[in-house]
Amino acid sequence: MSEENRPYAVLDVDATLSDTSKRIHFIERKPKDWDSFFAHAKEDAVLDEGLAVATTLAADHEIVYLTGRPERLRRDTVKWLKDNGFPEGRMYMRSNTDRRPSVAVKLYRLKELSRERPVAVLVDDDVKVCDAAEKAGYTVMRADWGLDAETQPTLFEAQEKEGRT
Repeated sequence: MSEENRPYAVLDVDATLSDTSKRIHFIERKPKDWDSFFAHAKEDAVLDEGLAVATTLAADHEIVYLTGRPERLRRDTVKWLKDNGFPEGRMYMRSNTDRRPSVAVKLYRLKELSRERPVAVLVDDDVKVCDAAEKAGYTVMRADWGLDAETQPTLFEAQEKEGRT
């Protein structure tokens, strides 16, 4: 199969590929410190399961990174992926002012991508994104390896209610 005909494998970044547990405390307090939360993203550890999944999928798919991170973090995110051995891939990020829920942002992009070629799989930790993607007919791999029970509600609120990641 030629490079341009390979189906897409779409991967989330936070809590799917990167371990957000060391910076979640910035958004557990009030007011939430979004600047610090995102400033420390470049220090995230790699989630080994996420790296293994990305590497495996890259053999037969074109990798697309679909993250709720704001566009202003593009350089740091691309560097983090490269420095940590993730396969090359196109990246879609939120505009710096986009506060829509992750479900809306990600389903829109999945539909756009599927107009180009098949989306073989979405890998994401967000339960609502996964549920909506499955309902829309996409194959989903739920990245349940990235968050523990304590941090999940905080990140979920950030993704869905505040449109931040």
